[in-house]
Amino acid sequence: MTKTSAHYIIYSNHKINFLLQYSNRKTLGIKVLPDASVLVTAPAGSTVPEIYKKIKSKALWILRQQLNFQHYHPFTPPRKYINGETHLYLGRQYKLKIFESCENSIVLYRGHIIINAQITHSDHIEKSLKEWYRNKAAKIFFDVLNSSFPKFSNYKIPFPVIQIRFMPKRWGSCTPSGKIILNPELIKAPKASIEYVITHELCHLIHPNHTKSFFNLQQKLMPDWKKWKQRLEYHLA
Repeated sequence: MTKTSAHYIIYSNHKINFLLQYSNRKTLGIKVLPDASVLVTAPAGSTVPEIYKKIKSKALWILRQQLNFQHYHPFTPPRKYINGETHLYLGRQYKLKIFESCENSIVLYRGHIIINAQITHSDHIEKSLKEWYRNKAAKIFFDVLNSSFPKFSNYKIPFPVIQIRFMPKRWGSCTPSGKIILNPELIKAPKASIEYVITHELCHLIHPNHTKSFFNLQQKLMPDWKKWKQRLEYHLA
């Protein structure tokens, strides 16, 4: 087994942790893994200062790759779908209130998600609530896209189609044909965080990869995007 050791460098106030291993290769290799960890494979005989210098020269690329993998990383703790349990909607916490009723309905009222259902078994409540979230997402995602799209008027991209689809490791993506795919879990985040994800994907319709031009455009069109990315991760991590 190849022996690895833990190291880090500081680059522009960013701490980049990495695992270092040696091999018979001729050049230094850097991999950013899907969990955003960094693996460095150095030629045997390389000195640590030489390795650190090389990594610093690639630091911006590493940070961009980590941003790419960390960009949308949804994780929802297991839910029981019972009375008193808290659920998010547009960045706010709501408590479930479940009532047995001859009619099925879900409404927001004074900090509660009130569910009236003929069947109050948790499986049925889960299915009903997910459908409610999806219906809300369809409307709000379109509204946010509609309000965000005028910022792109100078870039001559067609108004995209939105598709809602659960993705285990992404908040959103886009296709070369101009379709934007959004995770329905986004409806639990603040509206400005939803705007950030949509803006990010619209920028990808102009710059497909995470290049400097891509990040410059995102910064220009949504200067506070980092704040709302952090809020997204805070609410839904």
